[in-house]
Amino acid sequence: MSVLFTFPGQGAQKPGMLHALPVHAAVGNTLAEASAALRSDVLLLDTVEALRSTVPVQLCLLVAGVAAARYLAVLGAQPTMVAGLSIGAYPAAVTAGVLDFADAVRLVRQRAQSMEDAYPAGFGMTAVSGLLEAQLTPLIAQVHSMETPVYLANLNGPRQLVIAGADQAMAAVAALVQTGSSGAKTERLAVSVPSHCELFDRQAMELAAAMAGVPLRRPRMTYISGSAAGALFDGAAIGADLARNMARPVLWHDSVRHAWERGARLAVEMPSGSVLTKLAQPVFDGGMAVSCEGMRFEDIARLIEREGSQMSR
Repeated sequence: MSVLFTFPGQGAQKPGMLHALPVHAAVGNTLAEASAALRSDVLLLDTVEALRSTVPVQLCLLVAGVAAARYLAVLGAQPTMVAGLSIGAYPAAVTAGVLDFADAVRLVRQRAQSMEDAYPAGFGMTAVSGLLEAQLTPLIAQVHSMETPVYLANLNGPRQLVIAGADQAMAAVAALVQTGSSGAKTERLAVSVPSHCELFDRQAMELAAAMAGVPLRRPRMTYISGSAAGALFDGAAIGADLARNMARPVLWHDSVRHAWERGARLAVEMPSGSVLTKLAQPVFDGGMAVSCEGMRFEDIARLIEREGSQMSR
């Protein structure tokens, strides 16, 4: 059976998320590697105060994802496919062997810092549930302008969408959504930058230049791009995809569907949170989607082993 590991994006962070990881040498070594690359203690990044900043958030999600995948590997549980939403693409690339972890730490720090420096306040992301893309797009068009930029950023499900842009513009779109008779809802996300739109074109180009200076290898498992909603098999192509993803919409629903069509029947979400598991469950009807948030790692490893044994019969 094919197993998909999914890695969440910004908004899934939680205070104490690094301290909640299993006590094991594989995890401890990952934390030590991250601290060495940062030249500071990574365990200082998961406090309530620190997680108000984009930089600790993205670094914590990277470190937690890699540490969890490494611990599961020690338990004999490895994926055949990986996919990451937004910043989650980086731990996915590390797990697939495309990118060295230390390089990923440095690149993510640059990524997050450039995003925060560009939009330190007044911007962010808002989830819109209950509308189709064709219904939300004209509402965005009513509001969007040079002065009030707002974009469709994430297509997480047929009726699970995310917009990004200026606070004023997102509030205006939310008002249009809520005044309709569709029963749609909006929720401001715990994301303080307008990810996945053209507002980050310049920062993406700068990150691509930095990406060109690190080794990029062919993935040792199927790597699915959340931006392209398809598998990439070349290290350079994955590096370019990683650099650009901050400025490109996330096609998450199509990415998960692609994994299913390639044979994935078990999706396991790395820490922190369970949002990706909920998004995967409708697609994995007939399969299974679980989260490290609600299960012991040892139980997940046994589940992967058991399901694999059943499929091989």
